[in-house]
Amino acid sequence: MAALALLERAANGEFPATVYLEGPDEAVKAAFLAEFRRAWALAVPEAAQARVLRPDESGVDAILAAYQNVSLFTPRELTLVFEVEDLGRSDKRVAALAQGLGVPAGGSCLVLVESGGDTVRKTLEPLRAACAVRVVAEPPDEEGLLRWGAVRLAAAECHAEPGALEALLETCEHDALAFLNEVGKLAFLAGTDGVVTRAHAASLAAPQVGAELPDFLAAVAAGEEAMAAQRLERLLAAGESEGGVMWALGHLVSATFTISTSPYGGWAKWRPQSLALASRRDDRSRARALDAVYRAEAAWKGGRLDARTALEQATREVVAR
Repeated sequence: MAALALLERAANGEFPATVYLEGPDEAVKAAFLAEFRRAWALAVPEAAQARVLRPDESGVDAILAAYQNVSLFTPRELTLVFEVEDLGRSDKRVAALAQGLGVPAGGSCLVLVESGGDTVRKTLEPLRAACAVRVVAEPPDEEGLLRWGAVRLAAAECHAEPGALEALLETCEHDALAFLNEVGKLAFLAGTDGVVTRAHAASLAAPQVGAELPDFLAAVAAGEEAMAAQRLERLLAAGESEGGVMWALGHLVSATFTISTSPYGGWAKWRPQSLALASRRDDRSRARALDAVYRAEAAWKGGRLDARTALEQATREVVAR
């Protein structure tokens, strides 16, 4: 089911018992969850706050207990389970949760959220099949982004005059995350009539699209050389230090070895990006990339390369296919 279609149902107080949210676009996932939680809070004020769980912290039993437990005081609850892909390391855990989802839970709602990945995680198919609704968050086209913008404004009891959201979309270079963040700011600029104008959109400073460290690392992990170079430039222009970016680049690669060998998943500061890199390059290739990062850093600190050149060189090595 399309994310916006499910939100329309939620706005009318219709919530499926279980939802499986997946797909590559994390901005759409975040927007969907924000609106879904808002609709739940309006429909179920006695249990407005969602419960948030993660498999590695809570386990299958805790997830099912949150979903199936019906309290006399809060007979309906919304539970969000993030990083559900961590269950995929054990077929037994996946099967146990899938079976438990078939047990009635009154009017409660459970949302399983799978982080984006380069390939479909087949081990999680039993969970997808067990959920009443499956939502795939794909990168929206221009029309889709405009619809998301209108939904976000409507949640704030606002609406845009013709051309206002289109102008903002151009300013944001059609980047979903930047656009949706800026739409949230527009709602605060609306007048007492709730109308967002083109002047309001123009008053917002152009966002530095991709000027965040996770954006840069995502492009590197995906092997998108041109995008990585562009985001590196914007990242440094936004004030990030070369040393901080070099450390992040090294950690991106080194964490791939921990998360691929540890039975508990290992620790990674930018886990989705490290997982993406691990799925794209084999162990030997990543070892060479990590060595290249260390050599570039040593050349910089030893005065043989300037910081910018060393960082660009290290980026090329990690982004290589």
